[in-house]
Amino acid sequence: MTTTTITPTTELSRAVAPSSSSSRPFAAHFLRRNCPFNRSSNRFPLLSMSASGKNPPSGDHGAGGLTYKDAGVDIDAGAELVRRIQKMAPGLGGFGGLYPLGDSYLVAGTDGVGTKLKLAFETGIHDTIGIDLVAMSVNDIVTSGAKPLFFLDYFATSRLDVDLAEKVIKGIVDGCKQSDCALLGGETAEMPDFYAEGEYDLSGFAVGIVKKDSVINGENIVAGDILIGLPSTGVHSNGFSLVRRVLARSGLSLKDQLPGGGVTLGEALMAPTVIYVKQVLDLISKGGVKGIAHITGGGFTDNIPRVLPKGLGVSIYKNSWEVLPVFKWIQETGSVDDAEMRRTFNMGIGMVLVVTKEAAQKILEDGQYKAYRIGEVVSGEGVSYH
Repeated sequence: MTTTTITPTTELSRAVAPSSSSSRPFAAHFLRRNCPFNRSSNRFPLLSMSASGKNPPSGDHGAGGLTYKDAGVDIDAGAELVRRIQKMAPGLGGFGGLYPLGDSYLVAGTDGVGTKLKLAFETGIHDTIGIDLVAMSVNDIVTSGAKPLFFLDYFATSRLDVDLAEKVIKGIVDGCKQSDCALLGGETAEMPDFYAEGEYDLSGFAVGIVKKDSVINGENIVAGDILIGLPSTGVHSNGFSLVRRVLARSGLSLKDQLPGGGVTLGEALMAPTVIYVKQVLDLISKGGVKGIAHITGGGFTDNIPRVLPKGLGVSIYKNSWEVLPVFKWIQETGSVDDAEMRRTFNMGIGMVLVVTKEAAQKILEDGQYKAYRIGEVVSGEGVSYH
């Protein structure tokens, strides 16, 4: 075990120590990019179950329409796991876990980037995958109104390629800058024979803080409140098991042009996830924000209901925002039906804010941020599309 302490301004490639040789075929060499301080406390249970696409693909249904489950990801199984664990630790299932600290809550989140990594390996685009990693966690915790404080990462590979790792960590640094949080440290694990040559896995962990009287939890949402959608850059970091199945069916390569997109398929699919932290916190500060949903695995169908009180649902205006060319290509090429698309992808909206009518009008008229009025809260549970 080699330990290296760094600060957020340290050149991170220097925090990766050289590998030590070992005659043991499965010896794991760990390099800890450690934090400058340690706080011991009771752990607050946290589970935010999203479909990341890490399961091995199974056979699809011939020439029929593809589904996320065909690609090896069962969202219903994930929901069932959450249901079972909630029996042991009630209160799980939110976008972030809250830990009381004085007059505030620490809000924690953890996530990865799923099989978007497979496309990073194929395209050689490694300098933005770290942005995706940070985004997946900080976007979750900001839904509670929390300002991110710090981030830690876990980078695991069979054989450490220092140049490649530096590119990945540069993206993590960029993501932390975009979200105004410190990269406190992380772990680099070198595990021979565990990963395929040239491949790696990533996970990240973010902690933020919010005053107890300022938590955004959706409890005051009422029928008639408005849904404001903030646009995405594309697929972000969910649904890539299905994307890769569609790509295989298409016969195209990642270097081919995305129809109607003006970029290659690789560029469109690897577009980094938007980090919404600054704009969301700014919109919260202006008042009227009651609930926030990060649109990840599960799409609108599963994520928006997570912020609604019982007895309420939402009506989505289908044609109220721009559906990006990459989603049209996925749907047409994979013959994916509308319901499956809406439950797998963000469809061009990466964050949904539930706000008062007055706040919605102000957001749209102000024009500071690109935003769409995409629906409203209605009586009766579920998500309908009109």
